[in-house]
Amino acid sequence: MIFQRALRRELISTAGAVLTTLFTITITVMLIRILGQAAGGRVASQDVVALIGFSALNYLPVILILTAFISVLLVLSRWYQDSEMVVWFSAGQSLAAWVRPVLSFGLPIVVLTALLSFTLTPWANRQSAEFRERFAQREDVSRVSPGKFQESSSSDRVFFVEGLSNDATNVRNVFVNSNQNGRSSIVVANEGTIEVDARGDKFLVLKNGRRYDGTPAQAGFQLMEFARYGVLISRQSQAVVGDTTARALPTQVLLEDRTNINMGELLWRMALPMMCLLLMLLAIPLSFVNPRGGRSMNLLIALFLFIVYSNMVSVFQASVVQQKLSMAVAWWPMHLITAVLAGTMFLWRVKMNSRYHPQGMWSAMKRARRSGRAALGPAVRE
Repeated sequence: MIFQRALRRELISTAGAVLTTLFTITITVMLIRILGQAAGGRVASQDVVALIGFSALNYLPVILILTAFISVLLVLSRWYQDSEMVVWFSAGQSLAAWVRPVLSFGLPIVVLTALLSFTLTPWANRQSAEFRERFAQREDVSRVSPGKFQESSSSDRVFFVEGLSNDATNVRNVFVNSNQNGRSSIVVANEGTIEVDARGDKFLVLKNGRRYDGTPAQAGFQLMEFARYGVLISRQSQAVVGDTTARALPTQVLLEDRTNINMGELLWRMALPMMCLLLMLLAIPLSFVNPRGGRSMNLLIALFLFIVYSNMVSVFQASVVQQKLSMAVAWWPMHLITAVLAGTMFLWRVKMNSRYHPQGMWSAMKRARRSGRAALGPAVRE
């Protein structure tokens, strides 16, 4: 029908604008945070783009839910505001006729949200953790930026180098401050190189330098000069484990290992596509606005309902993790309440909109005509 095609076309264009806005805001926030981590030496600078992509996949299900909800709400609110809904109601369309075009627009978003929730988001969490762990296992010297003090991964040494070779194996003018067993040690050298022993341990071998142990002007202070001095910077390489928490586990693993933490994560993954579907249906009756008024009130109510809905799902997830509720009891109450709320608002709006139906308008016209005759009757008889 004409109104269905018009509705779908406007929903798609509005969803594109909303998705672009939300995604841009999210990417900007993540870019600032990850660049700060890279500047602080907690992640590799060459991994910034990949980490932003993984973080975007992690937030994308919630962005899609908000996109679908806000798009339906904005489009139908504008139709009410411009009195287009009155035209469709007077043409014989009930509010229930909007369900089909909204679902045809929103079901692909629901399917994409489910795919992200059950498959892509856990994979992105695993990949992000592996990138960070792989960087943490690198030798300390390879993470040093020339001209900048850098703390070691074990937090017991501070490195400073003036220059670094392209392959990160040779350094110039090295300063190393270490604290072990409550004793401070400072080593300075003209140059150094990376060497690996037979066991696979990596050493920074310093040449032509000095070592200062203890505190100057106190007993036990030592000064030593050396031609060659080795500093252990990393043990034998270990396998990258990655994120082993429930949020990074595949859905199949959650179903096989039914611990309370895994069931809580499974509840959240199941809730996301259901939230997307129910919020779109709730947006249809919620979008009503008075053409003479503004649209701010229903937008505030919609935002409040979304926050309450998502937070209550998190509360039920925490209840499952803490073993206060079972999975069978916790996964459905909030979705049922939302569905009942949507159905109640549908019935209320259908009843309120019945005045725009042709039959209702015809009855109103006949009542007005009868009341007009009654008022004119005495005057005509005179």
